[in-house]
Amino acid sequence: MLTAEVLRVRQLSASMVGITVSGPELEHFEYQGADQCFRFFFRRPGQDVLRIPTWAHDGWIAQYMLMPASKRPYCRIYTARSFRPESHELDIEFVAHGDSSPASGWALRAEPGDQVGIFDEGVTYNPPADNLPVGGGWQLLVGDESAMPAILSILEGSPSDLRAHVFLEVPHAEDIREVAVPDGVVLHWLPREDDRAIPGRLALETLVAAELPADSPTYSYLA
Repeated sequence: MLTAEVLRVRQLSASMVGITVSGPELEHFEYQGADQCFRFFFRRPGQDVLRIPTWAHDGWIAQYMLMPASKRPYCRIYTARSFRPESHELDIEFVAHGDSSPASGWALRAEPGDQVGIFDEGVTYNPPADNLPVGGGWQLLVGDESAMPAILSILEGSPSDLRAHVFLEVPHAEDIREVAVPDGVVLHWLPREDDRAIPGRLALETLVAAELPADSPTYSYLA
């Protein structure tokens, strides 16, 4: 379990907020890239001090649940968007949708110096070794804005000969980014433009109707 504090806050797009956290304990953060995720602990409104579990491995869950409700912090799962080990800086991206969720509300009000806790959960993106480089196969990656940090991180770390179809649903056209991808990657940006729409539905409907290679993907990632 590592502690850090907010270093910078920036608006990335209409619906995304980027927060950089830093601290000497991040010297021990083992960055693996791809969709590496971690448990992210942050204070609830009214809490003056961040109290996080201290036990290692899965024991932290019991310790967390045994905390008095008044002292227990919020805990969510986020992606390590990028990491600069020389300065112990970790970038995290949050979907900003007002106070409709604790993490969004926290991110919109975060200030330099705010304390956070981090517990690494590792990587789940794990295509077979003979799929990188892909050769004759291709990958399928699908997600909405909550999965965008993971999918963009995967693409940025992929080999130059990757072949993939990627469907990324976002709330608005203003959330579309310029992303450098391998020549064999087809990136479909799908803005909903409807605040009442269910996130993820547009991506799935577009996927079902899409003209994809006749052979099945050798690896699929849906988040």
